[in-house]
Amino acid sequence: MALDELQESFGRAVRAYGADLYRYAYRLCRDRSTAEDLVQETFARGWRAWKSLRNVGSAKYWLRSILRHENARRCSRPPPHVVLEDPDELNAAVAVEPSSLVELGQLIERLPRGYREPLVMQIVDGLSCSEIARALSISEGAVFARLARARQALRSHLDEGARGAAPS
Repeated sequence: MALDELQESFGRAVRAYGADLYRYAYRLCRDRSTAEDLVQETFARGWRAWKSLRNVGSAKYWLRSILRHENARRCSRPPPHVVLEDPDELNAAVAVEPSSLVELGQLIERLPRGYREPLVMQIVDGLSCSEIARALSISEGAVFARLARARQALRSHLDEGARGAAPS
């Protein structure tokens, strides 16, 4: 394939999947800047290997896989050292009352990655179990099991919260 054809084909993939990859990256890291960096690095790595991609039809799942690996690589690095200028400012910012949707998002973030990823892929991206299985390189049965366990964990956390909030 000529360079022009490669660039055109890769450009179509960037336009077609860029927004989906960003949403997925944001769900993984919950930070806009980091999600943008993840997507940019995903496309950089994808471009370097684009000519070796055999089936352009599977590019979305291939790019998702690169993004997952980039996120795992990012998480394995030690966090940067951060110095807070005024810790009281941080406490004031965190004291805002969270909504139930935010609380649910936080519960999802606390799920083990193996449960969180398929749940986010199904709920946010609307992928079917077979699509999730292909993207994660696992069987459909494993996807069903992980989704069930993720929902069960969320249900138990929500039940515990409801019991704790009930008047005595």
